[in-house]
Amino acid sequence: MSIIHVEDLVKEFRRPRQYDGSFRTIRTLLTREYTVKRAVNGVSFDVQAGELVGYLGPNGAGKSTTIKMLTGILEPTAGTVTVAGITPWRERERNARNIGVVFGQRSQLWWDLPLRDSLWLIGKLYEMPRGLFETRLRQFTELLGLAPFMDTPVRQLSLGQRMRGDLAAAMLYAPKILYLDEPTVGLDVVAKEAVRTFVRELNRESGTTVILTTHDLDDVEQLCDRIVLIDQGAVMYDGGLDTLKSRYAPYRELVVHTNSQVSDVPGATVTRQEDGRVCMRFDPRLMTAADLIGSLLARHAISDLSITEPELESVIRNIYADRP
Repeated sequence: MSIIHVEDLVKEFRRPRQYDGSFRTIRTLLTREYTVKRAVNGVSFDVQAGELVGYLGPNGAGKSTTIKMLTGILEPTAGTVTVAGITPWRERERNARNIGVVFGQRSQLWWDLPLRDSLWLIGKLYEMPRGLFETRLRQFTELLGLAPFMDTPVRQLSLGQRMRGDLAAAMLYAPKILYLDEPTVGLDVVAKEAVRTFVRELNRESGTTVILTTHDLDDVEQLCDRIVLIDQGAVMYDGGLDTLKSRYAPYRELVVHTNSQVSDVPGATVTRQEDGRVCMRFDPRLMTAADLIGSLLARHAISDLSITEPELESVIRNIYADRP
């Protein structure tokens, strides 16, 4: 049974029409006319326990709105959502004990308290036994490197330090599910790697189910085996990264270094050739890399070679560029 089940999920926002002084808007004020924006439009997907799923889309696609419905913050206009057997917005307290949430631009820590005290308060809120709290705190202090700033007020922490503190707070009480909404936004390379390592270890060692929304596609490539891609509130793709790349960017590129002139061969096309560097595009469904390399080695003296895989960012950019 899926730990998260989403079926035909819809969320609409109603806003009063803006007044601009015209007769029409005066009438609008009197009759209370509204505009309706559909932020999520019939989204369906299932997540199995222990999966690490990237939930992706451009700004305004409906990612954060979906997460807010999964957490119980928002009630959907239509559709079905269950999280660990619970309808989130109907049983918010029970749902809260099953989930951890990290929003990249917001913190659940107490601004003026030291990080240690914030984590202690969270342990109290979730009624954690003292021994379990201390064990989990030691574990996360080591995994996230919290010791140097554990007694620093949250308001004095850097963004990367605060994010690590928020991750500890979200997982301190051992929820089954972790929602990450832009967890590495604004972080430097070192802080990003600390966050990624923690999430990877948490998923592998504890079997925590993770849903990740992000614009940093390096996060997705390093962490996720599956992505759900949405646009204009609807699912465009749901599946593995490799399948996505093979469907929307099937070609690979072989780069060889040689002093001789290279021509096209059956199944591969020369796309660039300059200063001893030759780039050839090929479709691995029609010709393997080994066959192409063997064909070139039989005719040319090659000093170096490499194969370039399509980047997830360019694949997704192409998908959105081709949309109607």
